[in-house]
This record gives sequence, structure tokens and C-alpha cells, in this order.
Amino acid sequence: MTEHTDDTRVADALRTAARSLTRARGRRRKAKSRTRRGFRRPDYPRSGRSGWRRWVPSWRQTLSSILLAVGTLVGVVAIAYARTEIPDDLNGFATQQDNVYYWADGSPMARTGWVRRQEMPLEKIPEHVRWAVLAAENAGFYTDPGVSPSGVTRALWRTVGDGDTQGGSTITQQYVKNVYLSQDQSFSRKFTEVLLAVKLDRSHTKDQILEDYLNTSWFGRGTYGLQRAAQAYYGKDVTQLNASEGAFLAALLKGASLYDPALSRANHDRAVERWSWTLDRMVEIGRLSAAERARYTTFPEPKAPTTPSTVGGQNGYLVELAETYAKRAGRITDAKFDLGGYQVYTTFEKPRTTALTKAVDDARAGLDPEGRPADRYARFGAASVAPDGRILAVHGGPDYQKQAFNESNAATVPAGTVFTPFVYAAALEHGVQRERGGPRTPVTPSTVYDANDGVPLRTPEGPYWDRAGKMARATNLDGRSHGRIGLGQAMTESADAPFLQLGMDVGLEYVRRTAQSAGLLASSLGPPVPEFSLGNSTPSAIRMASAYSMFPGRGTHTEPYSVLRLTHKGEPVPLTAPRKKRAVSPTVAGQVTDALTRAADGAAGTTGTAPDGHAGKAGATRDDTARWYAGYTATEATAVVVYRMDLTKSLAPLPLKGLGGDSAAWSDRPAGIWNQYTDAVRDAAGRAANDREKTR
Repeated sequence: MTEHTDDTRVADALRTAARSLTRARGRRRKAKSRTRRGFRRPDYPRSGRSGWRRWVPSWRQTLSSILLAVGTLVGVVAIAYARTEIPDDLNGFATQQDNVYYWADGSPMARTGWVRRQEMPLEKIPEHVRWAVLAAENAGFYTDPGVSPSGVTRALWRTVGDGDTQGGSTITQQYVKNVYLSQDQSFSRKFTEVLLAVKLDRSHTKDQILEDYLNTSWFGRGTYGLQRAAQAYYGKDVTQLNASEGAFLAALLKGASLYDPALSRANHDRAVERWSWTLDRMVEIGRLSAAERARYTTFPEPKAPTTPSTVGGQNGYLVELAETYAKRAGRITDAKFDLGGYQVYTTFEKPRTTALTKAVDDARAGLDPEGRPADRYARFGAASVAPDGRILAVHGGPDYQKQAFNESNAATVPAGTVFTPFVYAAALEHGVQRERGGPRTPVTPSTVYDANDGVPLRTPEGPYWDRAGKMARATNLDGRSHGRIGLGQAMTESADAPFLQLGMDVGLEYVRRTAQSAGLLASSLGPPVPEFSLGNSTPSAIRMASAYSMFPGRGTHTEPYSVLRLTHKGEPVPLTAPRKKRAVSPTVAGQVTDALTRAADGAAGTTGTAPDGHAGKAGATRDDTARWYAGYTATEATAVVVYRMDLTKSLAPLPLKGLGGDSAAWSDRPAGIWNQYTDAVRDAAGRAANDREKTR
């Protein structure tokens, strides 16, 4: 009994131990299973699903991804913010320099101090002027954290969408961009701008930021800061500005090149619209009463731009041409160029400029605008261009300080018959087509045309009828009939009728292409009617000289340029090379030169002694609104035009009848200016050669 009992107890103990061991093993297996489930790979593509549903994440997966992305972004921004420091140094305009211009020989020509900036404490800036700026740029400035979340979102969207990083900037952001960063249009620059703006907003007072912004922003006309802008646009201190004037200056912050009324009519319209909107916005945010707004119904016209005295006389016209070219060829913005520090080495030669100015001044001295009404508003355009495109000399007007309008750059004066060499060149180059759809026939200088006055104008279909239903006839400006003569002789005798018909035979499109390839701007070419061949186009004197330089250039034209090289604080600035283009063959260029050489010999008989190798052509218009002389030597082409224009009314040329007391006698005046100028240049070159010979 006792042994049986003991055996039973042992068996029970063993069974109990076995059960405990089994339960322990089960718990370990469950723990391991839970561990494996905690670190298993995401169930994606999702099991238990088929088709496209396998690729749709669960809400847990979606939420986890969003939280991970947000956490990462917050971490990156936090690290970037902590590592961003507000720079100690401002951008270069705080220590700006003048721009210096040099003659072609390297001697100084002019110095322009366009950049002007003067600090003005915020408390001295009228409150209505401050709020005009805030209303236009950032009405919530005093309550925002330095950035506008919605604005930044828009800017980032534009950056991702089409690369436009403009827009969405608070005043704090604009200030950061102006004084600490470059104007680079990139995502990284925008990101840095936002971080700096937030940090600056936390370390500076709002008034301090606003004061610095108003004293460093660019307002155009070379001015930085409200004080200089008030002087440049209204000739008064900022303390004297009213709300209306302040609203206009605020508009300039959107871009002075778009809102300065002096630059264009379109600018004026934009400025008026923005000015009106800004005043309405001030009323809307409670910073201008409706009664005061009602007083401002007339746009406060700013005064005309002025320039430093260093660019008076002829130098002002030369500086303007060189500045325009340098900015275009160097891809430099107005704002950056106005910061200064540029050395502009121009193509202008001082001896030539002096000689050209004297020749024009001598001609102008023969006028009596006080005693003869016909002598009023007389203009003299004159320019000299080398075959390689260098603009050697320009006469822009009486004095840049008194008249900024460049008389040599006017694009509303018709070319008249000085245009006919391009018709002749087109015919020699492309031949003529006298039958519709027929072959083109070569033309030579000996090809005979009818040069009689009043000869009917013909097309392949027969006579040419004008819009009035009348048969069009080719006439000569001199009223003479020259008979049937070769085209070369017609060019020499300035017979116009053959070239009117020749243009029709060549095809006006061929003539247009030849003139454009020679250097005339497409925008200046007249409508394609028969008169196109007799100069209904309106090129400037500079462009006409450039086009004529194609002939001594053996048929190749080089775009005119006025800057040889450009440096910024001593470092070279790359310039786009002037384009070259073949207009006609060297043979054709030589044939035109032969005819124009004989024509120049005839002109020299009445106007002076022409230099050796001189070729040229006199020209006039049917309505007697312009008289030209364009000629060239192997080294330069020069065009001179005399016209009348009342700049206070329009840019339309006026009749020349009665000019100088005898308009007929003045018909040779452009050729006289040309000869006096070239004689002076030739004499100066001779003296220089003698001086060099003596120093050997």
C-alpha cells in the first residue's frame, strides 16, 4: 500500500512538471512570434488582395508615411535654421562706385555717379508715405512673422512649376534679398531668404527693419532709398512728400523699369493704375480717409530725369549709347549697372567726334531760328561707323543736358532716295523676274532701264494701278528725263525712275531682305509698296551709316557696337560678340561702289573736295521732310541727315521749305557737313602720321 502510494505521487509530480514545461515553451513561442510580428517588413504590396488593390496602401501605412515625411522636413528646417547666421556685411551698393567711360584710345571720357543713396531715420519719413509703401507691398507687415506662409507657398509653387521665384515676399524678405543675398532666381536662394527673414524678424524690431528697407530699396534713376528717390522724382526731401506722391514712389518698388513714366507711355499707364490702386488700398486698410483720398484725383507727374554734369555736351549722347549697349551685350540689369564699379571702354574716337561736332555746329550757325520760323526745330543727325561695326563718332544734338533726344538715333525720319543703292544691290545679287512664274534674269550695271520722268510703272501683268484707280508713274526728284540708260549710270546721275521699276522687277521682298541684311532694322522698314524702293523706310543716321559700311566691308555687315570691352572693378565682363552677316557678294559690293564713286565725284564738285576712294549718295524725300548724304571710304561710312522736328508735339518730321532762307541752297548741306568732317579727319590723320615720322 505504501509503495503504491509513493509511486503515484512521483508520477503526479512528473506530469505536473511536464505540463509546466509545455506551458513555458508555449509562452516563449508566443513571445518570439510577437517579436517577429513587431519587426516584420511592411505588408506591401498587400497580401490577401488581388489586382490593383494590392498596391493601395492602408490608412496606417499612409499616415505613417506622412508623419515620417513631416518629421524629416521639420528636422531639416530646424537644423538649417539653427545653422543660418545673419551676415555682418551688406551687399555692394553700400560702397558703390561711379561708372567710368573711356575713349577708344583709353583716355577718360566721362564719369557718371548714378548711384545715390542717403539714410533717412524712420521718424522723419511721413507716416502716410510709410503706409503707402506698406499698403502696396505688405499691409500685414507689423503682425506677420517675417514671412507670409501663403506667399511662400505661391512662390515655391511657381519655382517648381515654371521657374519663377518672384512674388510672395514680405517686406522683411525683400530687405533680406536686397542687402544680404544675390538676385539669383533659385530655390536655394528663396529657402535661405525665408530662414533669414524669420531670424531677422526675431532679432530686430519692425520699425528697424522698415527703416532699413526704405533706405536700401532701389527706385530707379540710379537712386537707392526714399530720400534720394524723392529728390530724383519730385525735387524735394522725403519729409515734404504727400500721400499721393508717396503712392507713386511705392509703385516703383514693383520695378522702376516698368513704372517710371519717363521711359514710355506704357510705363506711364502702369504707374497711374498702380498709384490709384495704392491709394484705394490705403483707404481699405484704414490708413487714409475717404475724404483725403477724394482730393487725389490727378496723377502726381514726376519731373523729367536729369543726369550728372559730367555727361553734358556730346558726351551725354555717347554715354547713353554705350550704357545701353553694355547692359544689353553684358546682360546686366539696370539695377546692377546703377550700383557702379564698371569701366566702359568705348569705340568712340575723340578726334572724329570733335570734327563731326564742329562740322554740324558750323552748319547750324547758318540758321536763324529767332528770325526765320522755317529754321526752328532743325535737327542734324550724323554718325560714322567702321566696316567692322565700331561706331566711331556720333553727333546727337546741341547738348545732352538741354536735349536728351539723340538726333542721330531718330527712327521716324524717312530715308528717301539714299535708300536706292540697296535696290541696286538686290538686283545685282538676285536678278529680276519680269514674268510671273518665269525665270530670274541676271542684271548688270549696263542693263538699260527707262529713266524718263513720268514713265509708267509696270508689273508682270501690265501697268501698276494705285488705289485711286490711276496708273502709277515713276518720277525723278530732279524733274528731268534721263533717257534710257544703264543702271550704273542711273545711280551715278541719281535718276530715281529706274529704281522704282527695278524694285518691282526684283521683288520688294528681295529688296527688303537685302536692306535688312545690310543692317537696317526690320522695325524701320516701310510697307511693301512701290515707294519702298525710294525710301519710305525710317532708319536712324547710325543705322544708315552702318548699312553703308557693308559696301567697304565687301558685302558683309557687322552689327554696330559702341563698347570695345567692359570691366567691373577691374574684372572683365563677357560681352556678346556683334553679329556678322553676308548681305551681298564682294563683286556686287564693288559694282555698287563703282557707281557711288562716280556719284560722289559729282557731288564733290559743288560741296568741296572729296577724299580719295570716297563713294557716296545724296538723298531726299518726295515731301521734302529729310535730306541725306551717306558716303564711305575704305575705313568708315558716315551718314548725315537734316530734318525738322518739334519734339514738344510729336516725332513726325516737318517740311524743310524755307530752311536757311533758301531751301534749295540747303539741299547740299548734308554733303557739305560730310566733306568738312572727312577733310578734318584726313588732315588730322596726316598730322599724326607726320608726328610719328618725326619721332622715329
